[in-house]
Amino acid sequence: MPLKPVYDRALLLHGPKRDKVLTLKEVRQYGIDSFSDPDYVQIYGMAPTVWYGRGIQLLGRTAVECTRDSLASRIGADIANIAAKLSQAAHFTVIDPFAGSCNTLYWILRHVPNSQGMACEFDRQVYELTKRNIARLDRTIDLQHGDYQSLLGACRLPPDHGLIFFIAPPWGTALDEVAGLDLRCTTPPIIDIIGFIRTTYPCRTVLLATQVHEKLNPSSLHGVQALLDWWDLRIYDVNDVGKNQGILLGTRGWKP
Repeated sequence: MPLKPVYDRALLLHGPKRDKVLTLKEVRQYGIDSFSDPDYVQIYGMAPTVWYGRGIQLLGRTAVECTRDSLASRIGADIANIAAKLSQAAHFTVIDPFAGSCNTLYWILRHVPNSQGMACEFDRQVYELTKRNIARLDRTIDLQHGDYQSLLGACRLPPDHGLIFFIAPPWGTALDEVAGLDLRCTTPPIIDIIGFIRTTYPCRTVLLATQVHEKLNPSSLHGVQALLDWWDLRIYDVNDVGKNQGILLGTRGWKP
């Protein structure tokens, strides 16, 4: 009898399940095998049985790379707390250049008052699934298909809005279990993304939130911090020892 596959990061992110739509059983098996919790992949405020029952579907790689509710909500709350200090902005446009599931963007919009969401997704398969998924939610997100540079370069954002960017490109091999996350090796590198934002919106007040791992390559972190006017690193303890994540908050054009 063949061995039952282990539903872990390797199988779903780099293995044969990478581009496959997962069944509910597979979503729950990933939670069991990797985190001893069948309801681990909670998104949009719902447990797997609920979101799957509403027709929401995830690819293997999206199930691994999505930010689940417990973390996404804390990220959204911290972003809202800093955004509230930008007194000259009564409204915000929240932009996710690497949409994926849009779950973190969804939670940011829930926490930040007077906000609207825009997201970019280059992968056609992920875009089509997420477009259908977010149509079932209680927040409106303008999800567009294409690379973030082309889409944002051609998009005219409201001039009176404060801009919030949630930066979470695919980590892929940038995350090493021993050495930690190298921000220079994400796809694309974090420093390139922030550089594009600086060039495209040179006169705008911008709040950036970059998703990070609890263990970071120090040189890559310092390289990103050097581009910011103000920064604060926050790591969240969500009871995943060695797997905790956080955000590097930063600003351009203002300081809280």
